[in-house]
Amino acid sequence: MAGRRGAPGSGDDYSLVSPVVKYLVFLFNFIFWIISLVMVAIGVYARMMKHAEAALACLAVDPAIMLMIVGFLMFIITFCGCVGSLRENICLLQTFCICLTLIFLLQLTAGILAFVFSDKALHRVTKMINNSIVHYREDIDLQNLIDFGQKEFGCCGGVTYTDWSQNMYFACEQDNPSRERCSVPFSCCVQPKDEVINTMCGHGVQLLQYVEAGGHIHTNGCIDTLVNWIHSNMFLLGGIALGLAIPQLVGILLSQILINQIKDQIELQNYNTRHRSDPWS
Repeated sequence: MAGRRGAPGSGDDYSLVSPVVKYLVFLFNFIFWIISLVMVAIGVYARMMKHAEAALACLAVDPAIMLMIVGFLMFIITFCGCVGSLRENICLLQTFCICLTLIFLLQLTAGILAFVFSDKALHRVTKMINNSIVHYREDIDLQNLIDFGQKEFGCCGGVTYTDWSQNMYFACEQDNPSRERCSVPFSCCVQPKDEVINTMCGHGVQLLQYVEAGGHIHTNGCIDTLVNWIHSNMFLLGGIALGLAIPQLVGILLSQILINQIKDQIELQNYNTRHRSDPWS
């Protein structure tokens, strides 16, 4: 490229910007731009369909809000990449490249900090799960998420099944008028595969001894179960992390290549302009 670049007589139609790189950057951004629109649409729809305003007290774990925030950020960043690649705009491409680099570095930093300060991270997760238990009945999305997690991991509560006493409906107190007093959600129950699901199987199990309760529900807490699952699936999690990192690195690399090609093209145009106005220089 360096030898061809210095040829002032190559004509105005000559371009150092590779169409392959240009449209790869556009296609990369366009795909994630569409994904971001879908994420925002799903988040808005989920938020509009919910009628539990008390869920604002548990906003940090609201899937609909998180989906809208991530989708909106993706929309802005990929929009810069799409327009910047088509218009060969260095400013927009640099904005896209810098944002993508910052996101990658933040993810890397978060992963390292979570590993180094695993005890503090576990404390934060415990606090978040306990807060989710308190607001279990106030948000249908949160309720479905907790039920899914308890059924998939075969666990109940945060540290133990009695953590459900933190919820006002399941609280095991004498003056609790709830019909679910001293109970746990049915997602805690041990369900045989061939039997009909009994949604009342967790009724009154907080009054039972640990061993006796184990015949009806999963007595182990979800935090220890989650930690054990992470330790036994490190290769899977590493593959997922790599799968998330590769598209970001590819986007950063392609956008940087395109930026350099556009800069070379501008230099070539300036070179030709100077020599047309002053051929003796």
